[in-house]
Amino acid sequence: MSLAGTTMIMSGGSRGIGEAIAVRAARDGANVVLLAKTSEPHPKLPGTIHTAAAAIEEAGGRALPLVGDIRDDAFVEDAVARAVETFGGIDLVVNNASAIDLSRTEDISMKKYDLMTQINARGSFLLSKLCIPHLRASANPHVLTLSPPISLDPKWFGTFTAYAIAKYAMSLVTLGLAEELREDGVACNSLWPRTAIDTAAVRNVVGAGLETSSRTPAIMADAAHAILTRPSRECTGNFFIDDEVLEAEGVTDLSVYLNGGREEDLALDFWVEPKGPHDPAKRL
Repeated sequence: MSLAGTTMIMSGGSRGIGEAIAVRAARDGANVVLLAKTSEPHPKLPGTIHTAAAAIEEAGGRALPLVGDIRDDAFVEDAVARAVETFGGIDLVVNNASAIDLSRTEDISMKKYDLMTQINARGSFLLSKLCIPHLRASANPHVLTLSPPISLDPKWFGTFTAYAIAKYAMSLVTLGLAEELREDGVACNSLWPRTAIDTAAVRNVVGAGLETSSRTPAIMADAAHAILTRPSRECTGNFFIDDEVLEAEGVTDLSVYLNGGREEDLALDFWVEPKGPHDPAKRL
């Protein structure tokens, strides 16, 4: 299946995994509406909403870059309205915007805690909520949230409780909306990488030097595309892992997603358990 002629609205997307997902959809001929704050170049983070829009257009899609804050209700309401006015509807929602701070509880400021909660959890809830009427009118509607599978194993909380709360709240949005919108045929799923992905966030927040222990954002883009092209009534309430999605699609060689390193040197991402004895042993 193809995303040709569909309209995707995405929070974030000016760089990294979000941009890769948007460009992959654009290669099919999709329309992509980007909601992001970065309109001017950042000294440490490459890419802006405008460079991402240019990449979408170059790939064969149509882009509508909207500069604003996902925490601003009025901005998001206007963005959804402009998406519908420009492209005639909304078929796909991708909750990509996310703030990260790995500080321990006694070290993190409440300002950072609030930022993560407002962008990750509230932002995903708000954008999804406002798109529901338009998704119901779509032939194959999907909401895809970039958040991890839910596990209550204490080891996933003890190191960075605040970040875990914020990301799990995104996953709860998936869990709740999947059930709430099941009868409407609106698919609601989450996607998470098995390994580290080479993005500015990983390099600047998690730590430098992880590039060769990471895969490229293309693996998340291809996995997202595979999910978003599945029949929505047959694919909802799942917490997908990128390589498992591709394996189900018949992809057997994941070496194309290496970022200059070796499979055995890859670092597992947070909230992901090794699936076999040959999985990487180290973590982010």
